[in-house]
Amino acid sequence: METQNVLNVSAQRTRVGLPLSAVVLAFIVPAISPLDRPACAADLEYGAYLASECTTCHRADGEFEGIPAIVGWDEQHFVDALKAYLGTDRENPTMRTIVKRLTEKDMEALAAYFRSLAK
Repeated sequence: METQNVLNVSAQRTRVGLPLSAVVLAFIVPAISPLDRPACAADLEYGAYLASECTTCHRADGEFEGIPAIVGWDEQHFVDALKAYLGTDRENPTMRTIVKRLTEKDMEALAAYFRSLAK
């Protein structure tokens, strides 16, 4: 690339503030969030495996009997609710103990599994 062309590109970036690629990425990256993609069979199988502990209290049929129903929740809401037990937003000691052992992948798999039960 000739020196003048390099200077022209640099001047364009200075006027805009950000290169076009950065602007495009700002819109694309949030659009491909892991929770926005359809759950694959492995996610659902792993979620089902992990859910065996959850379903000792939460009913898999979605019925409410004193313990909140978690079937069919939006996946991001589900993960956010679990993470709230790591802070001070939710204070159930049993849930705190369980959630402390979960990874982000575990939470996403559980969210996908319980969401799938509503279909």
